[in-house]
Amino acid sequence: MAILVQLVTSFIATCCFGIIFNAPKQALVKCGLIGMGGWGIYYLLEKFMNDALFATLAATIFIAVISQLLAKREKMPVIIFSVAGIIPLVPGGLAYDAMRNFVENDYITALGLAAKVLMIAGSIAFGLVFAEVINQVILKINQSRVRT
Repeated sequence: MAILVQLVTSFIATCCFGIIFNAPKQALVKCGLIGMGGWGIYYLLEKFMNDALFATLAATIFIAVISQLLAKREKMPVIIFSVAGIIPLVPGGLAYDAMRNFVENDYITALGLAAKVLMIAGSIAFGLVFAEVINQVILKINQSRVRT
């Protein structure tokens, strides 16, 4: 039951951010499904492996690859799908906790949380870049097959 609640709320959050981000109406449900799928991967991997960095990286790669495929199919920019889909993975709560601990002069806890926020944000960035590299390699392979 908990996974269902997680998936539904991530779908709603992604769709709502798509509205704020001014995504086209026909793309909102697709954005929501991408965000929901990414969050589902993150939730399951983090729960069973207890590793937020790997879970974030895997979910980000999934979101980026699916976003690229949908962007080609729907003839829309990739950023519409990828930015909205990434939103559930952004470590906003951890960043808030880190800042709160800094303000409360609990620097040891704050530095630990801030380091975790930076690593998760880095894994999001790395996942997006890695998926783009995969896409470019596949394009080069397909172009070389067409030429021969």
